Amino acid sequence: MRVYISVDMEGIAGVVHESQTDPTDPACAGEYGRFRRLMTAEANAAVEGAVAAGATRVLVNDSHWFMRNLLAEELHQAAELVAGDPKPRSMVQGIEGGFDAALFIGYHARAGTHHAILDHTYADRIYEVRLNGTPVGELGLNAALAGVHGVPVALVSGDSALAAEAKDLLGDAVSTVVVKQAVSRHAARSVAPGVACRMIRDEVTRALKRKHPPFVLPAPIALEVDFAQTIHADMAELCPGASRSAGRTVAFSHDDYREVFRVWRVLLNLSGVA
Repeated sequence: MRVYISVDMEGIAGVVHESQTDPTDPACAGEYGRFRRLMTAEANAAVEGAVAAGATRVLVNDSHWFMRNLLAEELHQAAELVAGDPKPRSMVQGIEGGFDAALFIGYHARAGTHHAILDHTYADRIYEVRLNGTPVGELGLNAALAGVHGVPVALVSGDSALAAEAKDLLGDAVSTVVVKQAVSRHAARSVAPGVACRMIRDEVTRALKRKHPPFVLPAPIALEVDFAQTIHADMAELCPGASRSAGRTVAFSHDDYREVFRVWRVLLNLSGVA
């Protein structure tokens, strides 16, 4: 069994604020250093659970910010690590490598979710993303690319809002590990990090022993991106094949989700030039 693990940071137990996840601000260095270690611990818990379920290959993709967060020297020796940025497939780089299941660890809810820790969709300039009319966040965008390659998302971990989003989008078959309950965007009631790791390890082992359907979107696949400001859409609509469908909205459609995801990445990056 081959297992793919994408690890974000906002959904890690104990994380409640950007200062704990920000690798760019020297003033945050102490907090960030602590929480990248907790991120590595939860990644290792997922690896341990996969190995216990019989995994013979595990690939871990660092999926937060500049994607240089996981402590390589502390990573479980059964895993390979994909780190650094840019990556064409971003949070699911390497998913095309013939995996049997994917695990999304430390994920968070999509932008605009009520009672969710650090809700966003890739960047704060993104107001909402829709696939075939359904609002999605990083979970949905990434699960759909995994689905193109026949890889089901077997488990997600994060806060309770992320778990609800996963059930709504992927169905009851997906396993969820809730490590915290949001009080507000910047406050939560969280289990202890050691408890979170045990929960992840045990549930990964259980989840990988069950069958999970891949998340596959029917063609044609319509992508709509609502930006926070019109200037972001002004730049994003420069992408060939994209169209401006509203003041803040840029749209694209294609039969192949791999092309849709590629254009999503272009729209996101172009909008950041504004």
